[in-house]
Amino acid sequence: MASTVREQPPWIPPQVRPNVQLPPLKIYNSLTRRKDDFVPIDPAGKAATWYTCGPTVYDDAHMGHARNYMSTDILRRILKDYFGFQVKYVMNITDIDDKIILRGRQHYLLEQFKQEQDGSLDGPVPETVITTTKAAVAHYIKKNLPLLSETTTPENYATESEKTYKKIYEGKALEEGTLPGDKEAKLKVHLKTVSLAVEALQSHTKLSEFYIKTEDILLPYLDSLYGSSIDSNDHSIFTRLTEKFEKRFFEDMEAVNVLYPDVLTRVTEYVPQVVAFIEKVIASGFAYATPDGSVYFDIDAFEKAGHDYARLEPWNRNDKGLLADAEGSLSNKTTTKRNESDFALWKASKPGEPSWPSPWAPGRPGWHIECSVMASDVLGKAIDIHSGGADLRFPHHDNELAQSEAYWSEGPRVQWVNYFIHTGHLSIQGMKMSKSLKNFTTIRAALSQPQWSARALRVCFLLGAWESGVEVTEDLLKGTTAWEGKLNNFFLKSKEIANNHTAGSVSGTKGEQDTQLLAALEKAKSDLHAGLCDSFNTPVAMRAISDLVSEFNVSKGVSDETVLETARWITRMVTIFGLDAKGDLNDANRVGWSGLDLPASAQAYVYPVSRLRDQIRQMARSGTVDYTAISQLADTSVPTSPPTSTDSASNPYEKVTERFRSDVKGLSTEKAAAKDLLDLCDQLRDTHLWNLGIYIEDRDAPIPALVRPVDRSLQEARAEKDMAASAKLEAKQKREAEEAEKRRLLNEKAKISHLEMFKTPEYSAWDENGVPTKDKDGEEVAKNKRKKLVKEWERQKKIHEEWLKSNSA
Repeated sequence: MASTVREQPPWIPPQVRPNVQLPPLKIYNSLTRRKDDFVPIDPAGKAATWYTCGPTVYDDAHMGHARNYMSTDILRRILKDYFGFQVKYVMNITDIDDKIILRGRQHYLLEQFKQEQDGSLDGPVPETVITTTKAAVAHYIKKNLPLLSETTTPENYATESEKTYKKIYEGKALEEGTLPGDKEAKLKVHLKTVSLAVEALQSHTKLSEFYIKTEDILLPYLDSLYGSSIDSNDHSIFTRLTEKFEKRFFEDMEAVNVLYPDVLTRVTEYVPQVVAFIEKVIASGFAYATPDGSVYFDIDAFEKAGHDYARLEPWNRNDKGLLADAEGSLSNKTTTKRNESDFALWKASKPGEPSWPSPWAPGRPGWHIECSVMASDVLGKAIDIHSGGADLRFPHHDNELAQSEAYWSEGPRVQWVNYFIHTGHLSIQGMKMSKSLKNFTTIRAALSQPQWSARALRVCFLLGAWESGVEVTEDLLKGTTAWEGKLNNFFLKSKEIANNHTAGSVSGTKGEQDTQLLAALEKAKSDLHAGLCDSFNTPVAMRAISDLVSEFNVSKGVSDETVLETARWITRMVTIFGLDAKGDLNDANRVGWSGLDLPASAQAYVYPVSRLRDQIRQMARSGTVDYTAISQLADTSVPTSPPTSTDSASNPYEKVTERFRSDVKGLSTEKAAAKDLLDLCDQLRDTHLWNLGIYIEDRDAPIPALVRPVDRSLQEARAEKDMAASAKLEAKQKREAEEAEKRRLLNEKAKISHLEMFKTPEYSAWDENGVPTKDKDGEEVAKNKRKKLVKEWERQKKIHEEWLKSNSA
């Protein structure tokens, strides 16, 4: 095979049919590495087919998965709901591969091991478990920490590992003159894994806790002992694992508002089709069987027939690391392949691996073949769009292209996919998220943190280009919070107008401010459209929306109709972007997104108490306080038994309301100062309702306060305010402490008599006032120095006499 990068064939642009009007959409295409006009295969130009590589389901989805599937979901929604294409979206589930086989088999064996042990999970660790774990530690060290001596034991592990892997613990690279990377990160994982197991062995813990700390040590060890004994025909050993995590994957996708695929396929349900597909590729002369019963794609034969291999990343075609990762850890390393780069279409199963019948040998599909078979089965000979993460370009998608073109080709050239879309990675501190590096956060864990929500995640990805990497930084989090908070404020105000606006009514004559805002709206529409046509450039679209809201924020006296027209367009766009799980594109009058309304259990209490607070504030600020009127308002403004108070969820709001009413009546009885009434109103806003997740935003009378849920932008604004206040207080306290110390030192100094101040070993003679005349060696004090000493004496005399006077008073 040629070892140099071959010149790639020209991409065949799809043809626009006569009388078909298409939007001017360009898509960045990994096949051409440029932005190409999007022309669907559908003759009518209405429908588009899309295949995306789904997850390998053996663990919970992490934030890297969120980046890929949420970003792809955004593009799918834009193509469907903005540009109006009828999208057929197909996703596969990889429910059998090397990782799944290992994980499923290992967990099955661990469960078998646990069941064979005596004792309770809440009891002590049996001796048999301790013995097995010690052997597992030795096995793990030998395989993953080869620099450690074979004499390393749990007892001396800490000392030996810190000495041997000192550079790793210090965050340095093993090799001098290089930077630490994945190799060092993996060693850190291995060192920590052994440390946890050693900790479990050396502590007196119950069995259930012991298993938690030693699981990653026991899994590979038990597999090395008993893995080959697993029944190859018992697929349930593996499907139990995949069914569990497939279910959890789609729960996670629903939680982040990712649309379910139109068609979902699973590898294990397509094995007969895989076999038939491979048979045709062999018949075409582009694949061959090996003596062990595996089948490999013949890259050399493929290229000699006029086809091209590695069209997406030709520069990586000979990367041994990528090729080895793609073949998987369970591949038969002794198989005789015609060429080292040939990749597996069918893997003959070894003992302990699941298998299906085939003409070559019992085995299972290779990783790449599954997508070609399922996509071809559902979508046919040609596909508009194929998507996945950037790491799938080579070898996975390049291999898909080759075997699919080999299957469908009736001549030297076929274009199986017209547009390849690859989303950028999500990284932390410059490192891609990886399960093997254990530097990932699951989607479930992320959504449980205050800085992330499904909407915040999506805003984060919309603010960046879909094809570029995303680095999680403080600035990124701040930008996400700021954009979402800005939209929250806009929607709260526009929803208030919508709720009080009567359909068909006119709020006033449209003036210059309306003209300016409507012009800004048209500019936003134009800018957003240009951005989306430019390969789904969502950062431009998000900026267009943000700029429009900024224009609204500085507008004064704009009519309701203009505000609502602006709000409805923005609402539609954020719904298209998937920022509102409850959004309805069929509701043309919808304003805002979900999450802005108070809980139903709060509304009957909070809105009335906010109105009461408005009235009290206005009275307290008017200069004359009518205490009788205030008392009457407290009795009548808030219903004592609101109709919605039917469950315990309303109790906290009822208590806050009743406390405020009671405090108001108390202050009115005392005829308290207006300041006390205002302080009480602030306490309701800043403490009692805030702690219930509700904020009252005061506005100039007669406009009532805006009642809203507390969001992250408010929380961050308060946190910054509190930090500033804390810093100010700290600075004040520091100044006061320094001034107090100065006063103390000055006071201590003032206590010293001017007559005694120079009676030190530095001098040997003094005059009648105590001013030195001779130094310690008996030499006369020089005239210049004596002048200075006299001045010091005079200053001390003054402060000492003042001190005597103040202390005798």
